[in-house]
Amino acid sequence: MPPFTFDPFSPSSETAQIIARAASQLPGGANPDDDQGQMLALLHEIIAQRNLTALFQPIVRMRNGDILGYEGLIRGPSNTPLHSPLNLFKVARAHNLSVQVEYLCRHIVMARFAQSGLPGNLFLNVSPGALMQPKAIHGETLRYLEKLGINPQRIIIELTENEPTYDYVSLRNAVMYYREMGFQIAIDDLGEGFSSLRLWSELQPEYVKIDMHFIQGINHDPMKLQFVRSIQEIAEKSGSIVIAEGIESQAELLTIRDLGIACGQGYHIARPMAEPMTSISEDLSKSLRRDKVPLTEQKHGLAKRNATVLKLLRETQYVSPEVPNDHVYELFVNDPQLQALPVVSNGLPIGLINRYSMVERFARLYGRELYGKRSCTFFMDPNPILTEQDTSLQELSNLLVQAESHHLSNGFIITDRGLYRGLGTGHDLLREITQMQIDAARHANPLTQLPGNVPINDHIEYLLQSGVEFCICYCDLDHFKPFNDVYGYRKGDDMIQITGRLLQQHCDPQHDFIGHIGGDDFLVMFQSEDWERRCRTLLESFAAESRHFYYDEDLERGGYFSDDRQGNKVLHPLVSLSLGAVRIEPSQYSSPHQIASAATKAKKQAKKIVGNSLFIERRIPAAFSWAM
Repeated sequence: MPPFTFDPFSPSSETAQIIARAASQLPGGANPDDDQGQMLALLHEIIAQRNLTALFQPIVRMRNGDILGYEGLIRGPSNTPLHSPLNLFKVARAHNLSVQVEYLCRHIVMARFAQSGLPGNLFLNVSPGALMQPKAIHGETLRYLEKLGINPQRIIIELTENEPTYDYVSLRNAVMYYREMGFQIAIDDLGEGFSSLRLWSELQPEYVKIDMHFIQGINHDPMKLQFVRSIQEIAEKSGSIVIAEGIESQAELLTIRDLGIACGQGYHIARPMAEPMTSISEDLSKSLRRDKVPLTEQKHGLAKRNATVLKLLRETQYVSPEVPNDHVYELFVNDPQLQALPVVSNGLPIGLINRYSMVERFARLYGRELYGKRSCTFFMDPNPILTEQDTSLQELSNLLVQAESHHLSNGFIITDRGLYRGLGTGHDLLREITQMQIDAARHANPLTQLPGNVPINDHIEYLLQSGVEFCICYCDLDHFKPFNDVYGYRKGDDMIQITGRLLQQHCDPQHDFIGHIGGDDFLVMFQSEDWERRCRTLLESFAAESRHFYYDEDLERGGYFSDDRQGNKVLHPLVSLSLGAVRIEPSQYSSPHQIASAATKAKKQAKKIVGNSLFIERRIPAAFSWAM
């Protein structure tokens, strides 16, 4: 490792000179016996000896537990008052040394990250003030990273806000400068500080980290839950990826996962360490993968769901890491249809070069002179989407939705047991998914547009294959036929449609599947843990909404008259909703037919109860009663 004579975000050797001067002498008049003087003396000693330790805390993808990268943290000497970074920077700010200490911290973090060979990205804490330091030398950052052997695309500048930021124009210009060099931007501690929401709007960061205050205890705090849900909705529209900080319990982890937050960080996942783990524990991985399957993965029928990535394969030329950028540039120029070029080493894909990014950089002044002879790995994305050829299209689609937005345009590399096979494009994937949606529409109920019998059976089969717990709920309108006869088929259709809409309002669109069997019969497959509460609030809503369908006199008497087959006047009760629910444990049933039969029996029990009712089958099926 070469000596550190550069800083990636400083005005060249000027920073080293400032640090050296700060370390060489105490300010005039400082008294070493005074507490402040002792702290300042200790700080100078730390700077002079570079006596700081880098720690790394993993940031994982909540979808599958894969490590996205690490946040680089710093600690002072053990058993000293400046071991804590809070105390370290408090003393530095008090003596106008915060910028110098920040530069030194980044030196040490980046050096240790390069030495450790950790996978993924490095989240590097940078204050807005340091980022906007004047006299930055163009290209020095790239040269420094090249000496370390770190691709700038692996560095995420994590803006830490410790003072108000008013010069948004300068900060935005600084961010654009570093983005052009390949860096990405994250905003730290969203919800805390002076102007984090303004920063989000101004900088449009690739990542947004939610302050730990809103994460800790989120599983039993409705206000925190709503705050995080709102941030997720904004992020989805703005293209940012949300990272939840401070996850300290299993309940918080599962709540964050079920909200659809992309990434997480916290003591429950892993503590900051000098030698951090490179994969999460098996138990934690199972926690993130278990319990629920995304609804988006099984909307399109079992046969279509079995379609794999192999269908999208395009056999594309590739280059080895030794190939210079000049050669890659010529390949793009000579083939206008070539949008991305894989980089493959000994059969293993190691990166992907985007046509627009490379050609645009070469077109700049002196671009070819600066980069032409360098290895093509300089321009490649070292973390492309890799997918095995037998991956389902739905799994790939979900992977791309969770990933950074540029992967959709770059495409993805298709592998066969890890070896390069070819490329796939986002356009081809969208075309296939769209066709699946068209096919699914053919099986929708024309009145409610909810999935009909074919997708219902497919979905039950999908849940069985996934081995998850769920609850199947049969929903049926009582006394509906006489209502349809007395009030007319149009009112009857309206009653069925309002039932479908209420079901959608009281179900989780991410995990609960609603199907319309036909007529006034519906099926819901709940993965929501609070499914019983949802059922009871659904009954309350139906009781209130259905009152609007009747004449006042019918409401007063609690029913309406119609003639029976013998011509006699008969009083029929108002329409009510019966729900028959059965909890399905993994391996408890072997077929959709058995599950549908159990739901039908539960519905019949519910219909025996007068009025809007919920019956929950709590008995073990007869085939398994021997275990009692």
